[in-house]
Amino acid sequence: MFFNSEKQLIKRALQGNQGAWASLCKQHHSRVYNQCLRLVGEPQDALDIAQDVFISMHRNLHTFNGNSQFSTWVFKITHARIVDHMRKRKFESIEGKEPEVLQAGPDAGVAQQQSNQEIYDALKQLPFEQRIVVELKFFQHYTFEEIAMQLELSTNTVKARLYNALSKMKGQLEVRDHG
Repeated sequence: MFFNSEKQLIKRALQGNQGAWASLCKQHHSRVYNQCLRLVGEPQDALDIAQDVFISMHRNLHTFNGNSQFSTWVFKITHARIVDHMRKRKFESIEGKEPEVLQAGPDAGVAQQQSNQEIYDALKQLPFEQRIVVELKFFQHYTFEEIAMQLELSTNTVKARLYNALSKMKGQLEVRDHG
């Protein structure tokens, strides 16, 4: 059966329809996984966190009230699971493998792969509070106002974190270019 909207999928999933639940998961899986991967840096950790996100979504789907977009609700759960993971690991600077999502495709040149790696290396050196703002602005394409609402911060704080993050990343990338 085809569903016309996400609202219908949610309604049917709440009624126990496994196909609707699977469709919701499929719609959000890559976004959740990629967000986790960019923020924690380890593919296996990202998979584990994504799994926790979908378990939380399933357990709490009845609490989604429709006052915001479903993707915003999913983001909040994802963000909470990432923060939990980082607290458990007790580290601020993430060391990890190069994430697959930032590697260039097979038709891209070596220069693009190197550039992606340098950007990722600079990103993973940022404090988590700045990294999450970069993630939401440039990878999730949220506005400053939407980010502020999701992180429960003022818009000015979000902007300051983003500009500080970009400044740090720029400095790191310039050092690499001149080093």
